[in-house]
Amino acid sequence: MRGQADGADRLNAPLSSASPPSSSAPSLHSKYTQLLLSRRAHKGLTLASALDQMQDPNVVGTLMVACGDADGMVSGATCTTAATIRPALQLLKAPGRLVSSLFFMCLPDRVLAYGDCAVNPDPSAEQLAQIAESAAETTRAFGVEPRVAMLSYSTLGSGSGPAVDKVAAAVEKLQAQRPDLMVEGPIQYDAAVDSTVAAAKVKKASEVAGRATVCVFPDLNTGNNTYKAVQQSTGALAVGPLMMGLQRPVNDLSRGCTVADIVNTIACTAVQAIGLKDANAAAEEKKSDVYEG
Repeated sequence: MRGQADGADRLNAPLSSASPPSSSAPSLHSKYTQLLLSRRAHKGLTLASALDQMQDPNVVGTLMVACGDADGMVSGATCTTAATIRPALQLLKAPGRLVSSLFFMCLPDRVLAYGDCAVNPDPSAEQLAQIAESAAETTRAFGVEPRVAMLSYSTLGSGSGPAVDKVAAAVEKLQAQRPDLMVEGPIQYDAAVDSTVAAAKVKKASEVAGRATVCVFPDLNTGNNTYKAVQQSTGALAVGPLMMGLQRPVNDLSRGCTVADIVNTIACTAVQAIGLKDANAAAEEKKSDVYEG
């Protein structure tokens, strides 16, 4: 705590002046309970069940974010991913958006974004396209130019099968929906990130091959094991999973996380919160311009 206090003093934000809201305060407890009831009434949630759920810190934290009493939430160091994410899916899912996840893999010579490594077990072609679009937007928000590689065991037709067809369909959908994005696929991981391999395997001009910054995996089995293999084998710092497709940021930690992991995830959550506020402000300004026009 002393180190935290010293750091806060250097930022001219002494912790003694901080007064975070307490969910045990009767007025806030009532507000959060009523919000929970209103959001889950269609699922038959009763007052007794709502009060029982209010004993769960993850539910309370998510309700604080939903109310605007907090800008984001980080949890998971002492609970499962499901316990962290379930309340967010129930209370903060953005309409029309697929909830997915992103890891930033901090390698010695570069930073790569991996998605989806935590949420969707077997995404469809349409869902893969949505994951790729969200990953590109998130990556750009963190100052990295998105060059999206849609991964497969085939590079541009070198192999065939239903799994390859799914990735190819996802590429077509993404290119039709977002022609502004740089995307390549189906493509193998080595051809996506290594320029020498790309020169041998990709016989066409490509803005992505050999210099991808965003790697979208075809399923959770591949994505989850790849990020863990890279992390364990190279010592890369894995920041995430950062959740995408929510109205406000809620992010999960591994139960094996370090203090550095927690700090990095908090920092990323703050960046997401600022980005969402800026996006909402821009949308309101655009709406106002339309009304005035």
